[in-house]
Amino acid sequence: MAKIPERFKNYTFNENDFMPEHYVVEDPEKEQLVRKLAFMISDDITFMKPEHILNDDPDFWLLDRLLTKEEVKLMLSFKKKRVVKLSIEEIAKRNGKTVAEVQPIVDHICEIGLLEFDRETKDRSKQYFVPKFVVGSGEYMMMSSKVTEAHPEVATFFHYASSVPVGKVAHMVPPGGGGLGMHVIPVEKAIDACGKAVSLERLSYWLKKYDKYCLDVCSCRRQQRIRGEGDGNVEDYYCIAVGDMAEFLVETHKDARYATYEEVMEVLEVSEKKGFVHQITNLDGEDKIVGICNCNNATCNALRTSQLFNTPNMSASAYRAHVDRAKCVACGKCVEICPVGAAKLGQKLCLKDGTAVTYPMMELPDAVKWSPAKWNKNFRDDAKINTYETGTSPCKSACPAHLAVQGYIRMAAEGRYLDALKLIKQDNPLPAVCGAICNRRCEDRCTRGTIDQPVAIDEIKKFIASLELKEENRYIPECMNDIGKQWGDEYKIAVIGAGPAGLSAAYYLRLNGYPVTIFEKENEPGGMLRYGIPSFRLERDVIRAEIDVIEKMGAEIRCGVEVGKDVTLDELRAQGYKAFFVAIGLQAGRAANIPGEELAVSGVDFLREANAKQEKILSGKTVVIGGGNVAMDVARTALRAGAETVEMYCLEQLNEMPAAKDEIADAKAEGITIGNGWGPKEILSEDGKLCGIVLKKCTRVYDENHRFAPEYDENETITVACEHVLLSIGQAAVWGDLLAGSKVEVRPGGTAVADAVTLQTAEPDIFVGGDIFHGARFAIDAIADGREGMVSIKRFVHPGQSLTLARDLRKFVELDRDDIRVWSYDNAERQVPGMKPGEAAKTFEDLRLPLTEEQVKAEANRCLKCGAAKVDENRCIGCGLCTTRCNFDAIHLERDMPQNTRMFTGEEGKVKAILPYVIKREAKILMNKKK
Repeated sequence: MAKIPERFKNYTFNENDFMPEHYVVEDPEKEQLVRKLAFMISDDITFMKPEHILNDDPDFWLLDRLLTKEEVKLMLSFKKKRVVKLSIEEIAKRNGKTVAEVQPIVDHICEIGLLEFDRETKDRSKQYFVPKFVVGSGEYMMMSSKVTEAHPEVATFFHYASSVPVGKVAHMVPPGGGGLGMHVIPVEKAIDACGKAVSLERLSYWLKKYDKYCLDVCSCRRQQRIRGEGDGNVEDYYCIAVGDMAEFLVETHKDARYATYEEVMEVLEVSEKKGFVHQITNLDGEDKIVGICNCNNATCNALRTSQLFNTPNMSASAYRAHVDRAKCVACGKCVEICPVGAAKLGQKLCLKDGTAVTYPMMELPDAVKWSPAKWNKNFRDDAKINTYETGTSPCKSACPAHLAVQGYIRMAAEGRYLDALKLIKQDNPLPAVCGAICNRRCEDRCTRGTIDQPVAIDEIKKFIASLELKEENRYIPECMNDIGKQWGDEYKIAVIGAGPAGLSAAYYLRLNGYPVTIFEKENEPGGMLRYGIPSFRLERDVIRAEIDVIEKMGAEIRCGVEVGKDVTLDELRAQGYKAFFVAIGLQAGRAANIPGEELAVSGVDFLREANAKQEKILSGKTVVIGGGNVAMDVARTALRAGAETVEMYCLEQLNEMPAAKDEIADAKAEGITIGNGWGPKEILSEDGKLCGIVLKKCTRVYDENHRFAPEYDENETITVACEHVLLSIGQAAVWGDLLAGSKVEVRPGGTAVADAVTLQTAEPDIFVGGDIFHGARFAIDAIADGREGMVSIKRFVHPGQSLTLARDLRKFVELDRDDIRVWSYDNAERQVPGMKPGEAAKTFEDLRLPLTEEQVKAEANRCLKCGAAKVDENRCIGCGLCTTRCNFDAIHLERDMPQNTRMFTGEEGKVKAILPYVIKREAKILMNKKK
């Protein structure tokens, strides 16, 4: 484990970095030569002379470890700190050698990446020069897998060279960068809409300027992989070199290949889809670039310099994003894609006193003394904060999957149903299922509910999703990895369990291009959706339709396969599966541990049989024990399965029952009676047949900390005669031999122990989600787990990726509903869906109809439009990615900072840009101090 020197503590080094103490060079002559060369190349302004460079400094040990003494001498023959370009003949002359002698040495140093060549000569012959460490040789060394495999410490050097020297000057860099490093160039469609763009701001201008291109492996992504700080976006051919740089990279055997214009355009288009920032080199003035990068904020060194030091001047384009609050619906898609956390969700509604909420803006160094105290070491995680502290729409915040509720409601009001479906399925792959059975936490917190009744959010979603039940209308999302391709079988993922969590995980894994196989022990997929929820609440064709989409996306489902029995985890590993998402649910009923219990039937087992047969399997009086939603399903199914009467008994009082209010109302409407405050004591029998149940009075369900801790009066009992007792007091896990030989820990209650964020168990390649992880909840909770499982697995299967760094934790703060003022709203009443003709208690058919189209539009207009996005213009870098995600024309780029487009050479920038800015800045600081 590296010991990080005190002088590097304010930077983001970690225990994987190469940090030698008392670095020793055996050859004194080489030691002095290396020190001179390090001084010649280094950008660190604190190195005033060679003696200031220590052996432990990366500038020193990198050169010593990569170069021979002869190669160091050759590089010193370039003599000056500024760029000097020499022909091979001039190099030979300066070193007292022939061209034949010097060419192999030069070629080798070029292959390492510490020398560069171009053809900016009259006869287009090669001329060589010593590039800066960054942007320059740092990138070139990282682009060579041959170099990085032999010298992984190059990753530490690149991290150092792109941060430590820069941190000492970042606050002095003017808008536009002043010829220092990289420069954001916006999505071209976004600046076309603005209408003020100049040629230098267009990728098309730069691409048409050159006739030679190559694609090269991203040096930043590779660096972070080696350092163990990847975020799942793995190294590949993301970067584009143009002109002489393309030739240099290919001919010196970097991980690069020549590309056509069409291939380059495809990379740029995919990058925009995946949310990567376009940047161009800003080192050579307004007439030249050498490359275009497609950057990920979590790994990119150029973006990191501006974000770590809180100095976006270094990389920001001339543009800033602005939100049209009237059009914004707080869908959050601009927030998700914003690489730097400039866009966050806030509220549109005024406070009670009639004022608008004000939002903080990031402090800039333009007129303020700057120091490490102003930096942000947590910039990667902070960029993933979704809401301002004052909160946003309660519907989005309350939903476990955080659907863009306000967004799809607005689309429904406009009749854009397919667009609404696409928006929903970004966050929920099973909207029709949820439309039938969701417990509607969004509606529980809907702001409209503080006025009259909440918006019928779930009914609107149900209508939208119902359009996809016809096969010809199904929307099949595009599936691809971060470079627009599919991962091969070397990244196969196994999902165990085809319930909502497993189906969700498979959906999101396929969206990201991974080969997925779902193993399901039952004969049909769906898990408890199919076998545990009665069809009068969730019809089978609804489940089948949404599973069909996941199969059409490329997921394979193998039913009738019990992992642990028919095939083991080790056998699946041997078949090439790299990770497992275990989502087997809670498949058994929990025991009551009372005398005579063997005569009763578990509610879960009863539902499985009744759902499969859908016929009369009961007769006489039936008692159901339990007060949750599953118990309600059991009781209502018992009526349809032939029970003469159904009585329910539960520990809780009516206001404490965990079942949803509408479920309770439906049960009562069907003639089911509910006895509150009673628990089972004994099941009675006569001649071996069940004949009744004894119940005891429950005096308390929860303790003072609201933990389940029931207390009883054993002396107060009632006896209920009946022919059947169905126990629905909780669900239990059935692991079988699935975990045999694994390190996965299981809690006393049967659920798996895993990390709350990553869902990773003690067996690194096993992740869990759904009820088998957190206990019995709802389908939407399992769906949310499936997405998180994908995030972790995507990172896990690729070496060097952190499971947590720069991870969107999807935490959304709800606005204060007690401190809002609604000036006006549509005063229509909540729309109520119709019912099919028929007697509910006698059919397994779902008699509930969706809203009509007219009802949907009327209901959608009841939305108060609580939330809106807000951009911190000081933090915004003007990349335009937000505009590519907005479906409401609510966010645009404006050319607020035209001076940012100016480009300089490195030397020119120091005089024409950086020095004037430093003088003005110091004057502002002095004036502020006097004030």
